[in-house]
Parts: sequence; C-alpha cells; structure tokens
Amino acid sequence: MSILTDDVQTNLTSQGALLEGIRVELNRALRGKADVVEKVIACLLARGHLLLEDLPGLGKTTLAKAIAFAVGGNFSRVQCTPDLLPGDITGFSVFNQKTREFEFLSGPVFSDVLLADEINRTTPRTQSALLEAMAERQVTVDNIKHTLTPMFFVIATQNPVEHHGTYPLPEAQLDRFAMKLAVGYPEKSDELGLLAAAIGHVDDPPSQKSVLVKGQLAGLQERVSKVLVQPNVQEYLVDLGRATRVHPKVTLGLSPRGLLIWQRVAQAWAFLKDRPFVTPDDIQDVAIPVLSVRLGLAPDAASNIINQLLETVPVPV
Repeated sequence: MSILTDDVQTNLTSQGALLEGIRVELNRALRGKADVVEKVIACLLARGHLLLEDLPGLGKTTLAKAIAFAVGGNFSRVQCTPDLLPGDITGFSVFNQKTREFEFLSGPVFSDVLLADEINRTTPRTQSALLEAMAERQVTVDNIKHTLTPMFFVIATQNPVEHHGTYPLPEAQLDRFAMKLAVGYPEKSDELGLLAAAIGHVDDPPSQKSVLVKGQLAGLQERVSKVLVQPNVQEYLVDLGRATRVHPKVTLGLSPRGLLIWQRVAQAWAFLKDRPFVTPDDIQDVAIPVLSVRLGLAPDAASNIINQLLETVPVPV
C-alpha cells in the first residue's frame, strides 16, 4: 500500500472520530433526538444557519451551548424582545474620555455560535441587523466593516404557537437559514433518564467537552464542499427546484440561492454517511428541513407538499 493511501486512510479515520465525538456530545445534550442532531451537524458542516421552531423547554438552548463547546468555540445568547436595538446585536462605538477617541464595543455576533432566542419577538429593524452578519459574516457599524469569526453559526428560535406581539420573519431573512427543524417532545424513556440524571444536581449543565480545536471545523467544512455531485443528480435537484415554482399550492418557489444551499446540505449529509458523492436519497433526506424554511407554504402543509414534489419529479437512474 502506498504512503499516500495510508495518509488518506488515516485522515478519513481521524475525521470520522471527530464527527463521532460531536455526535456523542450533542446527543448527550439533547436526549433521544439522534435524527435532529444529525441534521444540526449537517447544517453546521454546510456553513449554514439554523432556525429551530418549537415550544419552549425542549432543549434548544442546551443544544446551542453544546454545539459551541463541541466545536471549540465561544457562545453568545440574545433574548429577542421588542425593545432590542440593532446595536445590541452588532455592537456600537463609545467615546473614550481618556484616549479622546471612539472605541468599538463588539456585540454578541462576534462569537462562534450565536443563539437568537425567540427571534420573531424583536422588531424588523433589529432582525435585519442579522442579515449582513448571516450572509457575509461581517457587520458594518459607523461605516466601518468588522469581520466575524469564520465559523460563525446562528441558531435562531421561534415559538410556533404564540403570535401575539410577534414580528414574522421576512422571506429575505428566512432565506438566510439553511434549514428549519423542530426538536419535538422526547420519548418516555428519555424523559425518565433526564429526571434520573438531575438527581443530586442543582442544575443540569450542558456538556463542557471540546471535540474540535481551532481550524478543524473549517477543515471539515472544506471537505464537505468537495463532496462530488454528479451532473444527473444536479439536474434532478434543478428539476425539483423548478417544480416548486409551478406547484399551485406554493406561493414562493425555490430561488437559485436555495438550490445552492440544498446542494451544500446534501453534500454534508453524504459526508456524514461517509460517502464521497451525493445520491438522490441525500437530496430527499434533507428536503423538508431545507425547503420548509424558504417556500411559501402553510406550516402544517409543508411536509405533505414537499413529499408530493419528491414523488412527482423522476429520480435519475
């Protein structure tokens, strides 16, 4: 066996160990939700941002903290309220009396993992402060651009049942999220385990174990971007996207940017399955979380219509 082959095999084994380590930490933080955890990891590897739409108390904040610790990054949380200002997210300049100069005080976006809790409870002006940060990984304050960390990852949450006093996210901002997920209630056995683990503890702290060190997440994301997508699979993806634009019950079809995000998430999904190429099954597996955040659909009808689209468009042989 050649030296090159040995190196490649060692590298594959190493990256598999890193991914498994992340899985273990996130599954420890979010019990009984292995499928949700797998999609969260795919979103992270695809360099996307995540929208969690679910009821309070299901572990969304715990999951966000566990992600930050697992990837070796720092964590910030913003509780979105109607009086939250854009500067509270991006940061602002203050005048230093000693130096007689303005100094920039960075906001919570200057972190590796940012949790924007109940994002639909803050005003559109403040919501839009996240747009540049999420799309370009930079913010502009007083006409000065400030670059964010390369691994910048936003997890936003919103409550699907309380709409009084909320500001629905505009389509332009929804399209900045790679996918939308719901955590859901755990199984009885998982809740029993949760209660048993809490005995003897004042609080239930998130996992503090770091799996990755600086630069390793970027390396995994680079590997994901190189996962092969054959022309016939890309054609299948385009046909699905075009089908969303003519479906009678879809008021807002998939944009070209949405297609790019769908392909990137499918690459991450194939990567998690230890495969160097994307299959039509990968496209289908991530269709609902990717499309439900960007198609003009009623929330309760999203899954049915997306499954209908997947059944209609022929799968490449």
